[in-house]
Amino acid sequence: MGYLRGFIPWIVAGVVSSFDWRWGALGGLVSGLLLLGQDRRRGVDLDALILESSTVAYFVVVGAVAVAQPHSALAKHTDVVSFGWLAATAWGTLAIRRPFTLGIARRQTPREYWDMPEFIRVNNHITSAWGAGFTFIGVSLAVCGAVNAPAWVGIAAHVVGLVGPAVFTKVHPARAQARLQAQAPVTALPQ
Repeated sequence: MGYLRGFIPWIVAGVVSSFDWRWGALGGLVSGLLLLGQDRRRGVDLDALILESSTVAYFVVVGAVAVAQPHSALAKHTDVVSFGWLAATAWGTLAIRRPFTLGIARRQTPREYWDMPEFIRVNNHITSAWGAGFTFIGVSLAVCGAVNAPAWVGIAAHVVGLVGPAVFTKVHPARAQARLQAQAPVTALPQ
């Protein structure tokens, strides 16, 4: 649930934006701030809240534009821009060698595994999967908008771009752990 919880503000914004993009930005900002505040009160470190912090920053920027220029061209492109922002968050955290999934994984993994190269490698792969998914959706939506594709094409892009990384996030750590255990030397049991 750790990964999915971080998408709540985006879902709120998407639903509310169907009525008015300004209210969508405000809904995303408020829900993002509530989740961020709730996690901070629970003592969650900021490195585990990269997605939440990036989400709040996005909605501050988009909300400011929405209020200052309600008829901005951005209103028609927030879907593409939002996935571009999420992709930039994922790829940016990889570039600085702090994959955004690392903090989330640490909340669910005992401390003795945190510094293991395999733990960090798994999180690099998971963050890459999310970055690829976000990039795929953003590019797909931009192309759909440019060629006036039917709505189902954009919906399919969302499904593929989100379900793929979600499934990968679920199965990849278990596979990596099994590989690691298979490589461990077999020790003889005492006689």
